[in-house]
Amino acid sequence: MNCNALRELRWTVILAPILLLACQGGPERQWSLQSPDGGLTLVVRLEKKAAAAEPANFKTRIFYKILAGNSGAGILESSPMGIRREDQSFCDSLFFDSQTPVRVIDEAVVSPRGKNRSYRLQGNELTLAFHNPKGARLELDLRAYNDGAAFRYRFPETGDTVRTVTEELTGFRIPKGALGTMQPYDSSYKWGPAYETFYRKDIPVGTPSPTGEGWAFPVLFRLYGGTHWALITEAAVDGNYFGGRLRETPGGDLYTIRMPSKGEGNWTGEVRPASRLPWTTPWRVVITGSSLAPIVESNLVEGLNPPSIATDEKWIRPGRVSWSWWSDNASPRSVRALRDFVDLAAEMGWEYSLVDANWNLMEKNAIPRLVRYAKKRGVGILLWYNSGGPHNFVTEQPRDRMFDPAARKKEMAWLEKTGVKGIKVDFFQSDKQNIIAQYHDILKDALQYRLLIDFHGCTLPRGWSRTYPNLMTMEGVPGAEQYLFRDLYPETAPWQNTVFVFTRNAVGPMDYTPVAFTETKYPHLTTYGHELALSVVFESGLQHFADRTAAFRSLPAAPKQFLKDVPAAWDETRFVEGEPGRLAVLARRNGSAWFVGGINGEKTGKHLNVPLAFLPQGRYAMTLIADGENSKTFRDRKSEVKSGESVPVDVLPFGGFVMEIKSFQ
Repeated sequence: MNCNALRELRWTVILAPILLLACQGGPERQWSLQSPDGGLTLVVRLEKKAAAAEPANFKTRIFYKILAGNSGAGILESSPMGIRREDQSFCDSLFFDSQTPVRVIDEAVVSPRGKNRSYRLQGNELTLAFHNPKGARLELDLRAYNDGAAFRYRFPETGDTVRTVTEELTGFRIPKGALGTMQPYDSSYKWGPAYETFYRKDIPVGTPSPTGEGWAFPVLFRLYGGTHWALITEAAVDGNYFGGRLRETPGGDLYTIRMPSKGEGNWTGEVRPASRLPWTTPWRVVITGSSLAPIVESNLVEGLNPPSIATDEKWIRPGRVSWSWWSDNASPRSVRALRDFVDLAAEMGWEYSLVDANWNLMEKNAIPRLVRYAKKRGVGILLWYNSGGPHNFVTEQPRDRMFDPAARKKEMAWLEKTGVKGIKVDFFQSDKQNIIAQYHDILKDALQYRLLIDFHGCTLPRGWSRTYPNLMTMEGVPGAEQYLFRDLYPETAPWQNTVFVFTRNAVGPMDYTPVAFTETKYPHLTTYGHELALSVVFESGLQHFADRTAAFRSLPAAPKQFLKDVPAAWDETRFVEGEPGRLAVLARRNGSAWFVGGINGEKTGKHLNVPLAFLPQGRYAMTLIADGENSKTFRDRKSEVKSGESVPVDVLPFGGFVMEIKSFQ
């Protein structure tokens, strides 16, 4: 049998629908790994290419592609792999050594928070080993799941010498005609990068980023007119690597990995990552499906991270949070103002109240007194910290206590002794290796002192919540605080909110700080129904509700009760319908109760028929709360519903609705 024929041969490994193809002669080889359901194929090829300047000088490089099921549609077309260190190159002239037997992945993951608090992680894994002309080794881990594919590089050798990666050549070649929903990466400045630029939608492949800084993960592509979708991101970025993004090739179809800019983190830290060997890079991840459901419902980014290192998770409790700063920036310096928000949390049954920046300027012992006051009312206190250090020059306090390891442990010991339940750490301003390491150090220390973590002014989630279950949420999004700062935010927010469902919030918890009915500096265009729906549409282990105490206390009975009932963690999440920029409807289950949220991203009203196919068989009592006669009113009704039915809902321009559905007892 010749090589061409052998390349087309499909082998079946016992109990796993896996393709393994390899030409046994010549320099070119190909391997294919299938997902458990056979709906996705990851193909890797060691390919012999002639150098353009010297046709006789052949170089052997690794390429990969991702194919969708029986259609054979290219989710990603032939894309380069490769990585360079300062001492070795693993980009061309590679030689194949061996492959491992295929490993079947079947892990049960349980988390105290998330869009699915328990889920099965099922896939197939294959490792390929190569060496370069100098004999240095590179291993390539490949994984294929039903909802996506992932790969990473490993340097398996050992040694005490610190090595530096100078370039990663990983690329993502997008099929022609695809349109992207993408976020320009922030420029380096006082408040960034912090993933707070506005998303762009329907971007032709190859369009340059308007900031000149590339495109932030995750990026979403609509392929073949919407018959397929692909979300590209990364997972399991540890303190040995940088947080990546995409460098666009203007006018081209290939996006490659880009390192951080020198100016990030106030010019501190190295751009190039360094580590001793052995050394493993982050996972490069592509989540895909013929609809948007696999992307919205995926747990792949979290699942690719190492298992939990917590020895005890009983104290880790997600919850709703009252938050004073959005409506009164000076309130963290006033015990009286803070007590009012504690009282609100107690009235609403919310678990926590956040004390934001500059609380340390209050009189001595104010925090211990507030903690005791809140504890009597069944409310936990969270405190804000500046992450700096020299990597930012933001003056908000307290500073420096989360940067120096000794100071951080001393502060956390005081927090635990005082009874504080968690901390919000802000203003990281960099994706360089040194700041990625700081995130991990904070999370590890916080586990020791039983503290929940909320990162703000921060990077993108890379699935760390699996390893550190005390990581409840991260900002990394232009959230509701932008109503205070950006005049263009009100007109952008309604459709951006729908985009986040399919991009930013799809890869991890998102502290948008939703549900703000009243106005700050720049008035809302979203309706009250839209704002209420964000409590369901957005997932965050600590869900900070961002409005005045009077706004919540004056709500009509139905929406007020809904905000008492809606949880911050979910047993199951189901995509119902929608598309970025237009509409997003999600159903989430907590126990036996279902909560549905829908938001309209367009300036025209909609008549919706919301399908209830997610409900098990049975009879249910439903409360529907939707837009009223105008943007600042509600309309509610109760009815009996069954699985398979559709519920008619009218929403206003930029409107929304919620449902609470419970089984009849």
